[in-house]
Amino acid sequence: MPRNDSIKVLIVDDHLTFGEALQVALSKERDLVVVDVVTDGDQAVEAVTEHRPDVVLMDLTMPGLDGIEATRKIRDNEPDTRVVVLSGQEGELTFARAVQAGASGFLQKTEAVVDVASAVRRVHRGESLHDEQEVEAALRRLRHRRQQEESMERRLERLTPRETEILQLMAEGRSSERIAATLGMSPHTLRTHVQNILTKLGVHSKLEALVAAIRHGRVAPEREADNPEVV
Repeated sequence: MPRNDSIKVLIVDDHLTFGEALQVALSKERDLVVVDVVTDGDQAVEAVTEHRPDVVLMDLTMPGLDGIEATRKIRDNEPDTRVVVLSGQEGELTFARAVQAGASGFLQKTEAVVDVASAVRRVHRGESLHDEQEVEAALRRLRHRRQQEESMERRLERLTPRETEILQLMAEGRSSERIAATLGMSPHTLRTHVQNILTKLGVHSKLEALVAAIRHGRVAPEREADNPEVV
């Protein structure tokens, strides 16, 4: 039977088997009690309201509400509940997004159970799992990344409908010859349009232009069966 001073933990992971295994492992810790295991972000928000856990162990990639947004909602609704992201994802930007959403720490799923338990205790005491300089550096890079994305969005808005159409045909894998024929223009005119696209987007290659346009939803990659050559 849990003690009155036990730390209440909620586990959120879309793989129920992993969540239940972690529940069994953490339940062996005398000062920890797992109040529930849920499998998506929406359930996590509801479970926090119902159980008022001290610490949430949060996965990131889940159906519906993802771990970042679930963390933000939980911290807004229950500021006393701490969130530790426990994920298979890596990367400084992912870490920064989690911290910005209100997470007290970020752990890999490969961490030993004893380290996860230690992290739960630390954040329950109000500690951060990461050095302040590490957090600030990650947040600076995230802000820089977002500034770059906003700048690219503005550049994409400068493209003409014809230039966007050319990018779409490129995304479909059509060759230069086929694009020129489809649009009824000479190869020279097509090259001029492509160069204008690169200049407006501030990139050095057609691949960079395509990646930016696809990432920002300006064009959609589609399979073109007969010629996958990019301009």
